[in-house]
Amino acid sequence: MAALTLAFCGDPPCRWAWPDPQQYLEAFPRFARAFGGGAIDLGTAQCYEGFSGVALWLPPGAAPDDESLVKVIEDTVADERKGAMFSMFEQMDALHPQEAHWHLPLIGVDPAHQRKGIGSALLSVVLNVCDSQKVSAYLEATSRGTFPYTSGADLRQSVAFRRSDSPQIIPMLRKPRPVS
Repeated sequence: MAALTLAFCGDPPCRWAWPDPQQYLEAFPRFARAFGGGAIDLGTAQCYEGFSGVALWLPPGAAPDDESLVKVIEDTVADERKGAMFSMFEQMDALHPQEAHWHLPLIGVDPAHQRKGIGSALLSVVLNVCDSQKVSAYLEATSRGTFPYTSGADLRQSVAFRRSDSPQIIPMLRKPRPVS
């Protein structure tokens, strides 16, 4: 969680939800655990050398811990932003693929190690699994900064959305490639 907390410290939606640095440092690890921590329990989390990067992949049939996610939002997001935050998650849920897929709730690289191909390496491990299982991969990008490594992975952007004054969320889907 420390690596993800570092990676998301400048993420627009995260800092919109928790603008105060101390508030962010306290809330984000709880949020990350609720949103993608199931990957740790399932053994599908990926980490790069020295935890310089982390990807929390949920396999087909697994989902974020909605009850914990609601609690984190209720406990940590300012009252004037809670409605928009819940609305964003409702929209994400509505756009989420219905067919079997691997979901990437969170991927991040420690800022001291960014632009070294770590994000791409973390993506490729499970994208190869997706291809062999003939299932899609899905994520919600929160920053245009993620596009260099998602474009090489052939993730296709869906319609971006935002709620109230929030930064945009960009759903992305990658269909499986034929295995050669």
